[in-house]
Amino acid sequence: MADISSQSIVIAAEPARVSEVICDFARYPEWVEAMREAEAVEEYEDGYASQVRFVLDAGVLTDEYVLVYEYADDLSRVQWHLAAPSRTQKSQRGSYDITPNGDGTSTVVYTLEVELSVAMLGMFRRKAEKMIMDTALKSLKRRVENMGSPQ
Repeated sequence: MADISSQSIVIAAEPARVSEVICDFARYPEWVEAMREAEAVEEYEDGYASQVRFVLDAGVLTDEYVLVYEYADDLSRVQWHLAAPSRTQKSQRGSYDITPNGDGTSTVVYTLEVELSVAMLGMFRRKAEKMIMDTALKSLKRRVENMGSPQ
């Protein structure tokens, strides 16, 4: 059974800058610690990735999977789901919702629902989910804020 978790963070950048980083999948290995590979395997006509293959190596957890992406017209929402079960996941759904705060910052809400193929005690699963979400949001914040302003 999958649990839905959600966390948010404020990033010192406009939403367009945040979504630019989120949608630049090829660069994920540069700023997502456990990400070894990320490549768009299919694209929409507008050039945004429709399917992305990921190779994850987090020590005790390794996996290769493909996520299917959909985007709001203004990129204020990026959502995905697992294309097919992987070695460790039965399902995965998630989203980034990006809202301008009116002061040059954005609030990013990260929502994730994962059903694992392997059994894991509830308290360990919740702790792992919190760690994954904390790391993802803090890494995104660091990446966006350290990139400087767009050219």
